[in-house]
Amino acid sequence: MGTVFRITAYAEDPREALKAAFDRVSGLDNELSDYKPNSELNRICRQGEGVISDDLYRVLETSLKLSADSGGAFDITLGPVIRLWRLKRVPDPGQIDLAMKRVGYRHVVLSDHHVKLELPDMQLDLGAIAKGFAAEEALVVLRKHGISSALVAASGDLAIGDPPPGKAGWTVALEPLHERHVVVLRNTFVGTSGDTEQFVESAGLHYSHIVDSRTGIGLTRRVGVTVIAPNGMIADGLGTAISVVTARDGIAAGEALADKYPGVRALIGLDPVGAAEEKGDHHQDHE
Repeated sequence: MGTVFRITAYAEDPREALKAAFDRVSGLDNELSDYKPNSELNRICRQGEGVISDDLYRVLETSLKLSADSGGAFDITLGPVIRLWRLKRVPDPGQIDLAMKRVGYRHVVLSDHHVKLELPDMQLDLGAIAKGFAAEEALVVLRKHGISSALVAASGDLAIGDPPPGKAGWTVALEPLHERHVVVLRNTFVGTSGDTEQFVESAGLHYSHIVDSRTGIGLTRRVGVTVIAPNGMIADGLGTAISVVTARDGIAAGEALADKYPGVRALIGLDPVGAAEEKGDHHQDHE
């Protein structure tokens, strides 16, 4: 999934449980990755439709709900555009226009473990939601093996179980943008979105790896979002959606989106309007 998974667990002998948890993550990578040519996801994209596994169905179902709730700010069909930005340069406008003709979450039709992609050559990208799902599933496996005191970390996504022995919870430092928050958490999930490590700089502009589904261009207004949620996919995917909404319309809009989800807490950092925005330049998303 393009990142490193780390597991911290407290048990007398966690080796079997850890192996099973990492095997689960590896299996999900084979299903959900858009990097692997033979993954289930890429096979469906090539075919345009087909019967899908329970895992892929669950992720697609949650993704489409996030898309609807966010007015399309979260959109897993941005794959063709995201692949252009992975080249670490600002794509040609003509390339973006062509790629955007293959984008639109409403063209993903899901029903009873069957999916149909209604546009030619669509490419789904689950990078903004699959890590949170995989981290939660790894925690589920550990619990099945009798280990409840554990933490699974997948880059900015955390699946947090029972506290370490003798502790009230896991101490976690959250840095959604410029501010640092230290919190103690247990039995919850954390997702962080931002452009601290993944971005492109060109002509004095800082383009995030998060791409705006309306324009196909990386966000140029600096946003950092951390979501604490009772579900791994929501923590992961909602962070991306809030980032886009906040860059477009401000912190209040991002908070309003978070409020649609019970039990969710969102920490949002937003840089002031910069010179690029004052000149009327575009602001955008991708993950």
